[in-house]
Amino acid sequence: MVDAEECEFQRLWGPWEALAPTQAAALFDTYVRPWWISGGWAIEAFTGIARPHKDVDVTIFRRDVAALREYFRGRYDLWAAGSGTLRPLDDRRPRPPSWSAQIWMREHALAPWLLDVQLNPGGPRRWVFKRDHSVSMPIEEATWVAADGIRYLRPELVLAHKVRLRRPADDSDLAGVLPRLDPSALGWLRAYVAREDPSHPWSHVLRVSRRAQPGST
Repeated sequence: MVDAEECEFQRLWGPWEALAPTQAAALFDTYVRPWWISGGWAIEAFTGIARPHKDVDVTIFRRDVAALREYFRGRYDLWAAGSGTLRPLDDRRPRPPSWSAQIWMREHALAPWLLDVQLNPGGPRRWVFKRDHSVSMPIEEATWVAADGIRYLRPELVLAHKVRLRRPADDSDLAGVLPRLDPSALGWLRAYVAREDPSHPWSHVLRVSRRAQPGST
C-alpha cells in the first residue's frame, strides 16, 4: 500500500521501479569506473534480513559523472537531483550543480525512475564521507564484496549516514547490524556517533553493545 507521502512524491516526480541489486549490477555490467551499492540494500546484504526498499542506491565518485553520462548515452536520461529540484544532465549542462549530490536515471519521460545514483566527493580510489570530508579511507576498506559478486558500502558507514535522520527504519537497521559487526567496525561507529551527537539515542545502545561470540549465551 502506497502512503500519502509517496503518492504526493509520485504525483510531482513520477514512480520508481523497485530494482534489486542484481538488476542494478546488470546495468553497470561494463562500466569501468568504481561503483558500489549503499543504503538499505547494503544493510540487507550484510545482515541477510529482508527489509523494505523504495529504490536501489548506486554510488559513484562525483568526478566520474562524465564517464557515467557517456556510458548511458542514448539509452537513459540522467537528471541532477537535490534540494527539491530536478534538472536534466545533458550536453548543454553536463555537470551536476553544487546543490545536487545524486543523479536520477530513467529511460524516458513516461518511464519510471530506475536508479538513484549517489555522488561521493572522493576518488579516484578513496571514499570520502559526504557529511564530514575529514573522514575518508581507501575504497577497498569502505566497501566489501558479497557472495552475489556485488560491492557494497560497509554497514557501519551506511549507519553513519543515518545518524542525523532518526527514523524508526534506521533503528531497525542498527538492531540488525549490531550483533554482526566486528569489534573494529563497532568501535568506529561508536566513536563517530559520540563525536557527531553525544546525546543521540544510539550512543547508549552502542556503548552497551557487545558483539555476540560463537557459543555465547
